[in-house]
Amino acid sequence: MFCQAIFAPDFRFHIPAKTTSVILFPIRPMTRSLLVEVRGGPRHYHVLIESGLLASVGDIVKKRLGGLHCAIISDSNVAPLFGERVKQSLTAAGLEPTLITIAAGEESKTLEQAGAICDQMIVAGWERQSFVIGLGGGMIGDISGFVAAIFHRAIPHVQIPTTLLAMVDSSIGGKTGVNTSAGKNLIGAIHPPALVIDDVDVLKNLPRREFNQGFAEVIKHGIIADAEMFAALKDVDLENLAPLIRRNIEIKSKIVAKDERDRTGQRALLNFGHTVGHAIERAGDYKKFLHGEAISLGIIAACDVSVKKAELPHDQRDAIVGLLRRFDLPTRLPSDFPREKIFEALQYDKKFERGQIRFIVAPRIGSAHLSSDVTLDDIREAIREL
Repeated sequence: MFCQAIFAPDFRFHIPAKTTSVILFPIRPMTRSLLVEVRGGPRHYHVLIESGLLASVGDIVKKRLGGLHCAIISDSNVAPLFGERVKQSLTAAGLEPTLITIAAGEESKTLEQAGAICDQMIVAGWERQSFVIGLGGGMIGDISGFVAAIFHRAIPHVQIPTTLLAMVDSSIGGKTGVNTSAGKNLIGAIHPPALVIDDVDVLKNLPRREFNQGFAEVIKHGIIADAEMFAALKDVDLENLAPLIRRNIEIKSKIVAKDERDRTGQRALLNFGHTVGHAIERAGDYKKFLHGEAISLGIIAACDVSVKKAELPHDQRDAIVGLLRRFDLPTRLPSDFPREKIFEALQYDKKFERGQIRFIVAPRIGSAHLSSDVTLDDIREAIREL
């Protein structure tokens, strides 16, 4: 899988002369769209990045997909903002959409909820020619993609991410899934989207905390694969995020291309910071921290392990912490946070196979690898230091 910019009129990563503060407005309107083609073996799909795309969703989808019926799966936060707009666009294009709204939050990402959505689609008489649109953040992308993967043994899935985190990370790569009481994403499928539509205007509606959490994944990508992008983030142009979104899609797609089904260990690089981050999410009942905030803490733990096991320079570790703070991401656990629950949650991590720990370390910013030299004690020590 690789990314190719079909049209990019000088979308180089922009470093303004003066530092830009972390604000949400204004996001400068783009005058022309950026179409990125993502390929992986016989699979390929497009990511369209532009302002104002929601109004054109119907025409965009109709040109690329067959089928008449579609389910727009969204949540109680996003549906009131964008659900009717997307539905009207699809209807105007001659499609027959149904908006299915579920409660916001990780608690909705369950096998039972996925089954209920499938039941609703079956009762409506939908068939293999139907398709699913996921309108929302990472949680919606996961469950809508899972529904698409299992309904009639797989129907097309269109991602319309509404958070920065989903645009730069979770909408790319095809991983779908639901949570169980034992852990996150333990039931799922690899089902790449048929199309991803990134309307950068929707980011204007994000609360600051939601917006900033997306930079945890951006910073992660810089740590594991792009030192130049990492350095540029301290002066990132927040009024023109399209180049940054594109660059992150390129990074993730290149890694996924080497290991689409997560079997050789290459794709595991994307899990830098996620072993501890997912455990923190679970220990906080998915309520204490947003996903990106938990990953921020997991990144620091992974950096501390990397200092010990991969000789990551201390000044680079401090630079990573500083950049996370620049986007108001947490770098310390509250003193009363139940660290023992984090230790307990680690045992359910999918990356611990046959008792072996698969842990990603970074010897320097811009490079990472899978290590077999990390022990559970090393991880516990890093968590105690948070």
